[in-house]
Amino acid sequence: MALSFEARSLAARCEPRVNELARRMARESFEELPGYAELPDDVKDLEIAATARHGVRLFLRRVTDQPGSHRLFRDRAAQRAEEGMPLHLLLRTHALGVYVLWQTLRDVARPGEEAALVELVDVLLQSHPAVVGAVAETYLDERSALEAEQRAQRGSLIRGLLDGMVPPGHVLLDQLRLAGPSLVLAVGFDGAPAEGPVAVRRRLRRVQTALDHAFDLEVLALLEADGGRVIVPKECLPPEDLPRRLSKACDLPVRVAAVDAAGPGAVTDAARTATEILRITRACGMPPGLHRMDDVLLEYHLSRRNESSHLISALLDPVADRPELLETLRTHLGHQQTEGDRRRPRSAPQHRRQPPRQDRRTHRHRPVGPPRHGFGHRGAAAAGGRGGSLR
Repeated sequence: MALSFEARSLAARCEPRVNELARRMARESFEELPGYAELPDDVKDLEIAATARHGVRLFLRRVTDQPGSHRLFRDRAAQRAEEGMPLHLLLRTHALGVYVLWQTLRDVARPGEEAALVELVDVLLQSHPAVVGAVAETYLDERSALEAEQRAQRGSLIRGLLDGMVPPGHVLLDQLRLAGPSLVLAVGFDGAPAEGPVAVRRRLRRVQTALDHAFDLEVLALLEADGGRVIVPKECLPPEDLPRRLSKACDLPVRVAAVDAAGPGAVTDAARTATEILRITRACGMPPGLHRMDDVLLEYHLSRRNESSHLISALLDPVADRPELLETLRTHLGHQQTEGDRRRPRSAPQHRRQPPRQDRRTHRHRPVGPPRHGFGHRGAAAAGGRGGSLR
């Protein structure tokens, strides 16, 4: 838009005042903004004053139809974002700078130049949204990049601790606020659908929020599309309804395995154990829910080789070739299980017509480990397969 000679003349009379105006903005006008007084003097006297000077000169160039650039505004916005200056303070300095420039134009204007002053104000207000947009966009992009970098570094630390790659006591672990006992969780989402990255990130954010609320602090989570591992940096018990909360957050059935860690040095083993518990619950067909080692004690033992493996195997030899006896054994043990510990529906109705035969079968094979030692019927299922389905 072409400006009148009077408007150009009025703007030109402001040229000698540019440096003074920039210093006044940086040292006086902006001091009233919340948080500005705490900034270092060199930031005010050099960087902010230079930015204000650039803004005034950019306006004067626009008046004379000369091209200008927002590059300095973008560079300063990225720098302020990296330094942690709040976005609201940065934007307020630009808004207040426009007002101070308007005051200067008004003071310089002579009687009869009211129309020229209106023309300049139009230019000033029309150019301001582009400046604010460039500043806000650059600031948010920089903050997003910084936060992504911090999340990646934090995730690497958590992964390194869980996998045993970062030794306890490492200086970087101070960032995780992990010093004393903690609770380690393995989380599994059953039937996770194939989704795009945006949908997965949204679901995992909801799960992270649900975990933070459940433990009333920010947990250290390493989550992926099908589940993950979590460190709760305090000594605590998992809420009994934790799987339900997480299931509500992600709209999927959720199973959680919980293991205590006495300190940072025990986190790796606790994570490995929790992951194994979670795997066993799936292999044994246990429903989603909250699981501890006591829930899968026999299955856990049968799923690994040690000095007792051949003894367990020998005890199972009598029923190795009699699958119908395994079903009878499961039924018999199901009767012995309390209502609170029962994880599967009873199969007893299938055998109610032959209780004497069932008793004879279980009596004849009483040396089998699970009945003698009082393990649950899931342990019998695992024992019947000699742990093969768990390996």
